[in-house]
Amino acid sequence: MFLPYTINMRDLKVVLIGDSGVGKSNLLSRFTRNEFSLESKSTIGVEFATRSLNVDGKVIKAQIWDTAGQERSHFSYFLVFLSCFLFYYHYLGPGYRAITSAYYRGAVGALLVYDVTRHSTFENVERWLRELRDHTDPNIVVMLIGNKSDLRHLVAVPTEDAKSFAEKESLYFMETSALEATNVENAFAEVLTQIYHIVSKKAMETSDEGAASAVPSKGEKIDVSKDVSAMKKGGCCSS
Repeated sequence: MFLPYTINMRDLKVVLIGDSGVGKSNLLSRFTRNEFSLESKSTIGVEFATRSLNVDGKVIKAQIWDTAGQERSHFSYFLVFLSCFLFYYHYLGPGYRAITSAYYRGAVGALLVYDVTRHSTFENVERWLRELRDHTDPNIVVMLIGNKSDLRHLVAVPTEDAKSFAEKESLYFMETSALEATNVENAFAEVLTQIYHIVSKKAMETSDEGAASAVPSKGEKIDVSKDVSAMKKGGCCSS
């Protein structure tokens, strides 16, 4: 059972999820700092970065969260052991499930990322989506991301397959390249814009005068759990 959640226009939480090595950390750094690193680095704990974005003439602030240790090089045997330990508790232990729940808590948007050159990462998208929906309101704004589109000669996941899955699950969809900065800005902006429109719509509906401002006042929190689905357009696609 899900409780209605509230969001603050100054602090929109968006999470990045998906298999290890799909490029989540580089999507985060490309969007928030316009940086890309060929060297994968391990994240201890949870990493997040913020960025303000102009939507319909209004400035909104987003917190983008990346899961711990999803992008890792061959650092040490300790990290291998740690990843196995977390994997075990993810499926069998309540302790890690509590951490997972905390990671998702308060998220109003998500980018579900797979690697277009590794079909196995696309096969696991359904499991990630199920976990997301198990820990958030089912109407969270979600975009399916096929990353590494620059590796055109290695593509293993047809665009149409991903688009069909997105349409079936009422997700937005784009293919991106963090390396070339292709569609990265568009993907985050689309998710944040849809969240903004939902909040604006709710603000107008709950206004005492029935109109006026489309933006909540400073610090105001608005229940949007019943309005997200109305804003979704299954399978919007840019490649």
